[in-house]
Amino acid sequence: MDRKDFIKKGILGTGAIAIAGTAVNAAVENKDANDIVGFNHIPSAPVEAAENFVIHRANTRGGANHGWLQTRHSFSFSNYYDPERMGFGKLRVLNDDIIAGGTGFGTHPHDNMEIISIPLEGALKHKDSMGNEQVIKAGDIQVMSAGTGITHSEMNGLKDKPGKFLQIWVYPNKRGVTPRYDQITLKEERNKLQQILSPSPDDAGVWIYQDAWFDLGTFDKGQKIQHKLRRPKTHGVYAFVINGNVSINGQKLGERDAMGIWKVSSLDINTESNARLLLMEVEI
Repeated sequence: MDRKDFIKKGILGTGAIAIAGTAVNAAVENKDANDIVGFNHIPSAPVEAAENFVIHRANTRGGANHGWLQTRHSFSFSNYYDPERMGFGKLRVLNDDIIAGGTGFGTHPHDNMEIISIPLEGALKHKDSMGNEQVIKAGDIQVMSAGTGITHSEMNGLKDKPGKFLQIWVYPNKRGVTPRYDQITLKEERNKLQQILSPSPDDAGVWIYQDAWFDLGTFDKGQKIQHKLRRPKTHGVYAFVINGNVSINGQKLGERDAMGIWKVSSLDINTESNARLLLMEVEI
């Protein structure tokens, strides 16, 4: 699949969900979704790309500052719309959120989406229509299969400190499932990629209704890692640098930079400083 076909596939496969995502945010902010869809269509940012990869630099992401929420969007979401950034295969949303103390996302709905939250700092209080009331903090991984429909809220559990987390949405491979919730705490091993998500409840990490694998690692400077894809013929990897500087297959990436890469069987990763890296392998 060349880059044009890849982008076309992403656009045709994600339009409805782009609107659904907008509706969710509209509900939170008490706005009419029809007033928001397509409102902030900015010109596409310059793209570094080749036949089998694309690089999204941190400063080219969309986003907004709502006062209580500062957010950056790797892909089109809410007021941010870029037709060349509609997702990466089955990966639809990657939001980098900072929630002010004592605030958060009020109760809002989701359906037919796999939703993963990775806290980076602070503590978030979660409450949902399935009866779950939990606190997630740095070191935890949270997952929800929205299925037939859920409502939930995500509030900063600290009044005087911001909460930082990554919000990730993945298309499910099965619609209309019974909603479910899960949460784990990682026992992190430094200088190693750890699997934090897979398609199987019997495998390491949380699981979702999709053939996807996420790996997370914190590394010292000077580490060399070779990471093999589980399904190289059909899958690609969206690599997101949480902090630090790395090179992946010869491409240099800094903090909050991302690289989508496909038609490869493995990734050669070099850490050029202390770094933390999230790899998301999905069908493309």
